[in-house]
Amino acid sequence: MGTIAFVFPGQGSQYVGMGRSLAEVSPAAAAVFTEADDALGEPLSALAWGGDPAELDLTANAQPALLATSIAYLRALEERLAAAGDPPLRPAFYAGHSMGQYSAMVAAGVFDVADGVRLVRERGRRMQASGRGHDGAMAAVIGLDDARLPEVAAAGSAVGTFTIANRNSPGQVVVSGERAAVDAALAAAKALGARRAVMLPVSVAAHSPLMAEAADGMRTVLAGVPFRDPVAPLLANADARLLEHGDACREELVAHLTAGVDWVAAVRAMHDAGVTTFVEVGPGRVLTGLVKRIDPDAAALALDDPDAPGRLALPGIAPGGL
Repeated sequence: MGTIAFVFPGQGSQYVGMGRSLAEVSPAAAAVFTEADDALGEPLSALAWGGDPAELDLTANAQPALLATSIAYLRALEERLAAAGDPPLRPAFYAGHSMGQYSAMVAAGVFDVADGVRLVRERGRRMQASGRGHDGAMAAVIGLDDARLPEVAAAGSAVGTFTIANRNSPGQVVVSGERAAVDAALAAAKALGARRAVMLPVSVAAHSPLMAEAADGMRTVLAGVPFRDPVAPLLANADARLLEHGDACREELVAHLTAGVDWVAAVRAMHDAGVTTFVEVGPGRVLTGLVKRIDPDAAALALDDPDAPGRLALPGIAPGGL
């Protein structure tokens, strides 16, 4: 497979039923969900496996459910490789998209599952509370030349608080900020030739300065949790710099609340460092698609496969897949 990176999805990849089939066939995966349920003192697994979609989509629920499911996939993969007598995979990098940074840090040994689900539950609550004092909004801009993004940013910033929240792939970004500023940016994007420029159905302006209150609160929360050095580097969301020490990981989880996610820079940094295979660890295949658009020559593989037993598949690692 060459040099690999493990990448972890963020909010938006959740779906009702995620991880259920996996837990039915993998004791290691089932143990992760039990640990998450115990840490939160509630049946998070029941919500993820068969709950109300609207309830699962709530930020304070989606984030811990995503983390638990992502780590369940990782543990099931490790279990399956060990049972087959194959060596464990040793990624050169761990990278998470937005909230996926927490999953990446659990995978890299920075903190454990119990701390992870408690932290993202608190993160979700604080993000929602921080958004109540502002008329925040987010929007997707698709099919616009990246060279025109400074003009879009200038149009939004001229009206109010505004940022490029997610640079997901060439020609696909998410913007965030005060609603009037986002409206102005969308108008500019359309005038500049964007194929689509639409508001997203969210109530918080994530990855923008409007999340400053949440960031301040999380700084205090994170200070009380021990952070270990990762077993392999992570990449910062905003600028893809290496995160090689626990203190840097802690600061990243504060900083990325108010800064954007440049997934293009992260994938290109890993490519430039020699990564040839990206393994999406978690529900869905959003990052797999983004990686292929950023680096068409890379192998991008998703562990979540609806056609595989337990929805766990990784073609190419072992003869016949997993």
